[in-house]
Amino acid sequence: MDETPETDEIRGAARGTAPVPLSVLDLVTVGAGRTATDALRTSVRMARLAESRGFHRYWVAEHHSMPGVASSSPAVILAHLAAHTDRIRLGSGGVMLPNHAPLVIAEQFGTLEAMAPGRVDLGLGRAPGTDGATAAALRRTQRLGEGADDFPEQLAELVRFLDDDFPDGHPYARIHAVPGPVQATSPGGVQSPRRPPVWLLGSSGFSARLAGTLGLPFAFAHHFSAQNTIPALDLYRASFRPSAVLDAPYALIGVSALAADEEKEARRQVLAAALSMVRLRTGRPGLVPTPEEAESYEFSPMEREFVDSWNANVVHGTADEVRAGLDGLQKRTGADELMITGNAHSGDVRLRSYELIADAYGLPGEPAAQV
Repeated sequence: MDETPETDEIRGAARGTAPVPLSVLDLVTVGAGRTATDALRTSVRMARLAESRGFHRYWVAEHHSMPGVASSSPAVILAHLAAHTDRIRLGSGGVMLPNHAPLVIAEQFGTLEAMAPGRVDLGLGRAPGTDGATAAALRRTQRLGEGADDFPEQLAELVRFLDDDFPDGHPYARIHAVPGPVQATSPGGVQSPRRPPVWLLGSSGFSARLAGTLGLPFAFAHHFSAQNTIPALDLYRASFRPSAVLDAPYALIGVSALAADEEKEARRQVLAAALSMVRLRTGRPGLVPTPEEAESYEFSPMEREFVDSWNANVVHGTADEVRAGLDGLQKRTGADELMITGNAHSGDVRLRSYELIADAYGLPGEPAAQV
């Protein structure tokens, strides 16, 4: 099967000595003593660094009601990043589709495609990205299970809006997502009919199987569901059916990784991030604490067990140690792309981490200080 332009937008190229393309996942984390404005400014700096150093794509996630995560509106953030970058692919990692009407997402990402032609990805998830009460407020319903169960139907509707190809007689046949392909077929229309590639995201087998069956690219959340990574990727590959989008499976995995100039400093930073996760998992979400606060915090035995388990899946240390950890993970999973997320209190620490990783792999471009 010949590869389409959309296929070219999906598959990245490894650079430097990296075994596969490297990308960035940004949660727009907010540290104690910092504001959402600070976090969003860091995101601009990180996107520009990622672009200058040859990272393939830059995705932002959708989360709600979490003080330490300012990424509740991916489309808004992506529009801002598009204005500050020129080449790097931008996308959602992801939009939680059950929280939204498919037409709204088609319009938002059609608008993004018009802003940054040929470099927008639409990653979709079926989880709420928050707790049940917040999901109910977002969806205006208490029947939350319906959204997840209806995900395949919602996805099909969204793709129809993106392609503007509802069949005659369908209730939505005369409804068009604008900007979109309909503008190319209107009198005098010159709008590009291309639209953002759709990715499915997951942390279990459901989306892996669906992505494979539909022949779509798949992104797995290894950074918070490491035990399911290999089973999910195996299921995706076994379920894969060639499509107009892909002739072979393409899977990336999200990886939590943090590099520092010294191993001790990397351990301090990931301890603070782990404390943030402890609070989130115990119903006390807040801003990302400082390393000093984490060092003085008295972890209970149960909390300490969680921290040890969590940090076992965070690739951290010096640049060489992180490179070795990423190489080993890619070899074990066979991932076609690694999407790195670095959670830390300080934006400068996160920027330094990506710079060190880029240097470790000999990625091209200017160092962060010159971006």
